[in-house]
Amino acid sequence: MSAAMPWTAPAPGGAPAPLLEVRDLRIAFGGKEVVHGVSFTIQPGEKLALVGESGSGKTVTALSLLRLAQNAHLSGSARFFGPESASDGLDLLSIQEQKLRGIRGRDIAMIFQEPMTALNPLLSVGEQIAEVLQLKQGLGGREAAEAAVQLLADTGIPEPQRRAGALPHQLSGGQRQRAMIAMALACRPRLLLADEPTTALDVTLRAQILDLLDNLQRRHGMAVLMITHDLNLVRRFADRVAVMENGHLVESGPVAAVLANPQHPYTRKLLDSRPQRDVSDSPPDPAADTVMQAQGLRVSYPVSRPGLRGWFGKGEFVAVEGADFSIAAGRTLGVVGESGSGKSTLALAALGLLPHGGALEVVGRAWGAGRRQGAHNQAIRRLVQVVFQDPYSSLSPRMTVEEIVGEGLLVHEPGLPPAERRQRVAEALADVGLAEASFPGLPQRYPHEFSGGQRQRLAIARALIVRPRLLVLDEPTSALDVTIQKQVLTLLQRLQRERGLSYLLITHDVDVIRAMAHEVFVMKDGRIVESGPVHRVLDAPQHEYTRTLVTAAA
Repeated sequence: MSAAMPWTAPAPGGAPAPLLEVRDLRIAFGGKEVVHGVSFTIQPGEKLALVGESGSGKTVTALSLLRLAQNAHLSGSARFFGPESASDGLDLLSIQEQKLRGIRGRDIAMIFQEPMTALNPLLSVGEQIAEVLQLKQGLGGREAAEAAVQLLADTGIPEPQRRAGALPHQLSGGQRQRAMIAMALACRPRLLLADEPTTALDVTLRAQILDLLDNLQRRHGMAVLMITHDLNLVRRFADRVAVMENGHLVESGPVAAVLANPQHPYTRKLLDSRPQRDVSDSPPDPAADTVMQAQGLRVSYPVSRPGLRGWFGKGEFVAVEGADFSIAAGRTLGVVGESGSGKSTLALAALGLLPHGGALEVVGRAWGAGRRQGAHNQAIRRLVQVVFQDPYSSLSPRMTVEEIVGEGLLVHEPGLPPAERRQRVAEALADVGLAEASFPGLPQRYPHEFSGGQRQRLAIARALIVRPRLLVLDEPTSALDVTIQKQVLTLLQRLQRERGLSYLLITHDVDVIRAMAHEVFVMKDGRIVESGPVHRVLDAPQHEYTRTLVTAAA
């Protein structure tokens, strides 16, 4: 396949026409307008970032350009200037569906936010890429299959021939995202719509995907509309930025100018939302209790062995090997590493949810094994609670707020009178900033009635109500927008100061570690490769892998 050259339509006065010109775009669902008169242009070969929080309208704006927003009423115009369009361009919002179908994937392609849900789980990634080539370019089966392998190779996937035959679940997150990019670029589109293409990825993978997109964009001369809430990504990738708030385009301009001197209060709010450190940096108190301690912690999983050996026994995959750490009262231990490094497995072992080798104690008591240890482990479990990554999936949609937050009391204090239990629930909710005075009928509401940040506050209240000594925080802010992330981190810092809580913070976000942790250790392939005070490890890393993580997060 030959690379398509960027096409530029003639314009009056000899100036190049834009590749895409959006004017007064309005989007409504069920009579309610959610995008209000948005206008912008994209020049051939340009990288424009559309920035805003969840609910700002940025994703539905991108989807509307290909009329992929279901049940949306669209008005205004979105003129695309391609080789087959008239001098005034093709209006993507009004052309016939059959004609738009020819543009989708061929002239304008899209990378969706979550590749695991965007890819067909029943077809190999090679088959899915080949399908695009057959439909859009008319290639034969063998030619399309060979081209699919080459596209995967162009995105840097190792062993592209073998990976082409893999199903999506058999690939890592970074590999799935590369496969999505290969599919989007199969027909060398003139415009690429990239919806949060790096949000679900670790920092090193995020840097790799950005470099890949940048390289492919320059090589093929395509324009890119990047949908994101990550200002570091914008600073690093885009030429221009447009900021959306509540369906309005509030500010736009060159990246350097907007980020250095923002004019709109909302843009300034986004820029000020980087996590701020507000924890004590004094040396640990030698007399403080040790809340959790591990020595030689080891976690392994049985795996099938290939060939005849599989008939005679299982193999072993070691997820965590030889981990030593301790957490003192009122301190935060950060654990950072890429997906697959073992950090989430370590968190599950700390919660007593996985069998492990070595020593692991909570306030001097070790997790027991076997059914007879149920009462022993329940007493420890009250001391160690968890806040999960995604508050939407970790809260039962069928339980009210009162039931969700008070559930721990039913387990650990079953004799508590109902009136006192309701009082404890109200106090826990108030502690996390959810007072009933501000949320009428709060106890009887359900999780879907709250925003992402409010749901995470509910999850924190649920963990706090049994008065634990340690919270395991598993990526507690990665699913949240930057402003909400800052609010949740500020809440966690306040609770630690007021209650002397200890945190085991699992994350791949170096900025969150800088803001929250006292000590940190870095995991790679199941082992701790570097550990120490947070400032020493992140400001003067000794291990090459730590340096890679810190550089990728800059």
